[in-house]
Amino acid sequence: MDLDLRKVRYFVAVAEQLHFGRAADALHIAQPVLSRQIRALEKDLDAILFERDSHGVTLTGAGRQLLDDARPLLAAAEAARGRTHRAARGPRRFVVGFRAGVVVSHAVRALSAAHPDVAVEARRVEWDDQEERILDGTVDIAYLRRPIRERGLKLLPLFTEARVAMLPADHRLAGKQELLMADLADEPRLRYVDAGPDQVPIRTIEEKFERVVAGRGITLVPVSVAEQYSRPDITYVTVADAEPDEVVLAWDASRRSPLISAFARIANV
Repeated sequence: MDLDLRKVRYFVAVAEQLHFGRAADALHIAQPVLSRQIRALEKDLDAILFERDSHGVTLTGAGRQLLDDARPLLAAAEAARGRTHRAARGPRRFVVGFRAGVVVSHAVRALSAAHPDVAVEARRVEWDDQEERILDGTVDIAYLRRPIRERGLKLLPLFTEARVAMLPADHRLAGKQELLMADLADEPRLRYVDAGPDQVPIRTIEEKFERVVAGRGITLVPVSVAEQYSRPDITYVTVADAEPDEVVLAWDASRRSPLISAFARIANV
């Protein structure tokens, strides 16, 4: 039997809330209707998804497995709906995502030349949404930097590049020709990480600039970023033993698109 995506959405709502009443409210349906849909899904799958008792609702092993699979499944379905809707409104469009510093113009022009009926566009993605923008259909393919949440994605490694230290122009190490990681051991470091409840997260390279200049810390960036972004109050110094940055091409593993295949061949030359 085909998997009913509506039932899967209902299942995810209950699995996230672990409460049928709250899930029904979030879905704007009556609780008895939701309960019937979940029982029907369990019958379809021949598996018990929830344990229900006086203490509440918990996921079974089968339920945990379905939850792992359901989120990317629903994201892929929504992305397909969006692409179909956009195609109905006008010419075909192919969107290439890229992280700061990565140059995509050659590959974009090459795909445009090979497929003049397709509008090929580029859109920047950030560290905290690079995978989501692929899976939700915002971009069709993207140049990503590691670390990457790989679930649901097909990855094609492209290249690595050295990283350099981004320092304030008046930093004590700013005049050095080359540094080692040991030279930076006592320096506060800025990273793209999830911020705490009282912190402002760093999302973009421009935000890193502002914090470095303000003396909040230093950071390592790929050479390509240093080459594209210059400011008089920022300096870059090579760090000889820094772990290199890796750039990969990524796309939704569930998609079978000739344009994705064509772009991957172009980018991998």
